[in-house]
Amino acid sequence: MIHAVRYGLAAAILAATVSGASAAAEGLAYKAELKGASEVPANDTKGTGEVTATYDPASKTLTWTGSYSGLTGPATAAHFHGPAAAGDNAGVLIPAPAPASPFTGTAALDEAKAADLAAGKLYFNIHTAANPKGEIRGQVMRAP
Repeated sequence: MIHAVRYGLAAAILAATVSGASAAAEGLAYKAELKGASEVPANDTKGTGEVTATYDPASKTLTWTGSYSGLTGPATAAHFHGPAAAGDNAGVLIPAPAPASPFTGTAALDEAKAADLAAGKLYFNIHTAANPKGEIRGQVMRAP
């Protein structure tokens, strides 16, 4: 009986360890809702969009997907900017190609960019000819 309890406890510890490792391997999830009202200064575009991202701390890789609709014209550029709180502007940290919707991308992050991501100090925006400083924008935050 004691051996069965020991083996059961060992199996439970192993399962918890494997489960935790699996969760860590999946990475940390982030999300940004893109809208004109979040641009600085805000604009009245009808465009909206979304970016979902996963950061893998082991490989230091950020992978993202996104989509948008209703822009005033074709996207001319897209970027992750930072460090900046919502309502503040910052320079480009991670360039992305001018995306067609839907879009995907990946980038390696150094320690500073990873720390800014974790602190909610990155935002993603999409630029158009009518809004060259950005038509839609969203703060990149941990997904629930």
